[in-house]
Amino acid sequence: MDLPAGQLRVRRNLQRIKRELLFGTPETARSIRTVSLPKRCVDALHAHRAEREEERKVDGAKWRPLDHQPTGLILTTSTGRAIDPRSLNRMLTILCTKAKARRVRVHDLRHTCASLLLAQGVDARVIMETLGHSTITMTLDTYAHVMQTTLRAAADRMDDALRPDANGEVL
Repeated sequence: MDLPAGQLRVRRNLQRIKRELLFGTPETARSIRTVSLPKRCVDALHAHRAEREEERKVDGAKWRPLDHQPTGLILTTSTGRAIDPRSLNRMLTILCTKAKARRVRVHDLRHTCASLLLAQGVDARVIMETLGHSTITMTLDTYAHVMQTTLRAAADRMDDALRPDANGEVL
């Protein structure tokens, strides 16, 4: 992560393969990308990084990253290890339960992000780049249900544009 620039650079992934956490490269070339982060996300990551750095200083010998783990990870366990993807889903389930919200998986948050961006009128190509989809078709097919709402909003905007002004003229 490049927090000063507000960017997340996707260069590798983490998978559990047989009992071992392994870092690898994403499936496709499109998956390797740079994603701009919202300011509130950057602020939260700055705060989290500061907390982890304090923990690292206090814990000292207990801080044991994985042998093959890249340095500088922000999201780690309290002992400095990369977080197991299954643990992220368990943590999210606990948060949903506390918030009395329906259970969602980490991958569902990706869909939520895309749906919200589409609903906000963000161009589908930008969403494709953000998600790392290989084609615009994949993005549009996956989020067609959101596109229907967006298309309705576009028709309503066109209606507003064609509505005569106070002088009876169409803009």
